[in-house]
Amino acid sequence: MNNIKSLTLTSFLKLESSSGILLFFATILAIIAANSPLQSYYALLLDTPVEIKIGELEIAKPLLLWVNDGLMAIFFFLVGLELKRELLEGELSNKKNIILPAIGAIGGMIAPALIYIYFNEGDVVAIKGWAIPAATDIAFALGILSLLGSRVPSALKIFLTSLAIFDDIGAIIIIALFYTEKLSLTALVVVACCIPILTFLNRLNNTSKSQYMIIGVIMWIAMLKSGVHATLTGVLLAMFIPIKSTKDPSSSPLKELENDLHPVVAFMILPLFAFTNAGINFTGVGTEQILHPVPLGIALALFIGKQAGVFGLCWLSIKLKFTNLPKGISWSSLYGIAALCGVGFTMSMFIGSLAFEETSVNLLFNEKLGIILGSLASGLMGFVILYFSLRPKPAYNNQS
Repeated sequence: MNNIKSLTLTSFLKLESSSGILLFFATILAIIAANSPLQSYYALLLDTPVEIKIGELEIAKPLLLWVNDGLMAIFFFLVGLELKRELLEGELSNKKNIILPAIGAIGGMIAPALIYIYFNEGDVVAIKGWAIPAATDIAFALGILSLLGSRVPSALKIFLTSLAIFDDIGAIIIIALFYTEKLSLTALVVVACCIPILTFLNRLNNTSKSQYMIIGVIMWIAMLKSGVHATLTGVLLAMFIPIKSTKDPSSSPLKELENDLHPVVAFMILPLFAFTNAGINFTGVGTEQILHPVPLGIALALFIGKQAGVFGLCWLSIKLKFTNLPKGISWSSLYGIAALCGVGFTMSMFIGSLAFEETSVNLLFNEKLGIILGSLASGLMGFVILYFSLRPKPAYNNQS
């Protein structure tokens, strides 16, 4: 019998931390490429047309959108797998572990959005970016947390991971509700037809991963043509993958897929996304560009809104006795994690591309600048707070 393949919390955190470090280098490489003689080649790479045509069906997009619409669908598929496993068997299966990170995630989405709206109210184009600072980049956040080594208690890592999962759920809902184009009824009918097929396979406890993937590809193409963002296919497909096999108790299609996909997403897809999306040309950048309402709103929303929203709502819920402060977590370390949640990067970049890529005014530059500044400030502040709050207490010798 094959042993069930599943990521332990320790291995998951190691992968996420390593991915965060790789994301950092991919970002630096993109910025270097965009501000050097390689800039024209970098732009040419992103605009490279890639086409797939089968009969009347044609998908033609530049390489950048293949990364954002295609590879990121695999990322969302992994997010869906992790979410399902956590809800059924993991930390989120215990209601006590859900309340505080869920409350923190809600505060961490509402407060940043309100700050961004304050700076961009009245601008019908810029206001579309209200959700950009609402997300937390789990890979970057855990990468920074890993720099503190073994002094970080597991309860703190679990809290951050759980909060980031709820953040992802919020981002998925936001994308589905607010970032859809004109809908194609025919394509949506195809998507709707895939659902009962997946339900049927799941009810039969069909463990053939290839059959789910074939239906998933069909659904992705239909979703791409429907106007609903194609990456949501990944989350939807993940909900139908069986977590257990009735025929072979040692087999888990969901955990096997999660185990196989996690290194691919962590070490290839997310760094590639960072490289293709983070290239900012700083030529001519001055105070006027930095103080533009879009980057300023995003930066302050990530830096101030995230920590205020996460910590503020957690503090209020604990004081009102809706929940308790987990053992091993102090108020200062909780605040450090709240500050660390302001590292938005990957998901913020992704939502930013959805908000501005289809508009007549190109605000992608402003969006990226705000995300990088806000994430950098949040990461530094979170690290400093946690460094001092998690320092081992010195031992004193009692002398008479």
